[in-house]
Amino acid sequence: MSISVNPLKFPANALEPFISAKTIGFHYGKHLQNYVNTANTLIKDSDLDKLSLIELVKQSSGAVFNNAAQAYNHQFYFDGLTPVKTEVPAALKDKIDQDFGSFDNFKNEFITKATGNFGSGWTWLVVDHASGKLAVKNTSNAGNPITDGDRILLTVDVWEHAYYLDYQNLRKSYVEKFLDHVDWNFVNSNLNA
Repeated sequence: MSISVNPLKFPANALEPFISAKTIGFHYGKHLQNYVNTANTLIKDSDLDKLSLIELVKQSSGAVFNNAAQAYNHQFYFDGLTPVKTEVPAALKDKIDQDFGSFDNFKNEFITKATGNFGSGWTWLVVDHASGKLAVKNTSNAGNPITDGDRILLTVDVWEHAYYLDYQNLRKSYVEKFLDHVDWNFVNSNLNA
């Protein structure tokens, strides 16, 4: 089973001015595709070729994990974006209010953790496997909280290639605007999965 890239849910220029079509072209069109191509090359004619992408993330290591997880993480990131503002569904908002105290508290924690995530990586909204509560977690490089048993709901890519053409070193501005382009229906569907 080879890995493939899901089509974008929107035109490449639909997120402007949040993210430029140029960034989408490089990030989605070239960067993500390179992870997919490399992962497919690494697993070709092996037992790993029989696994789904999520199974590869959970079961592989080394170069296979790095490329498969980056393919998965990027796809999840792009699937969570929307050019049209969405409202947070009531059940999700109630869960956020319950576990963070308020939606503003969640936003502040998400922005703070994403801005402070040292180096390259990802910031996630997850259902923590131990507590069952929502939590914001950082991973480095290709890391993904599903390897620890958490359920992932949302992620922001804080590798510089995700924002540098548009924001240079202003990661916080990028993360703040990211939250205005989250597809909260996607997040809610992951909560209910």
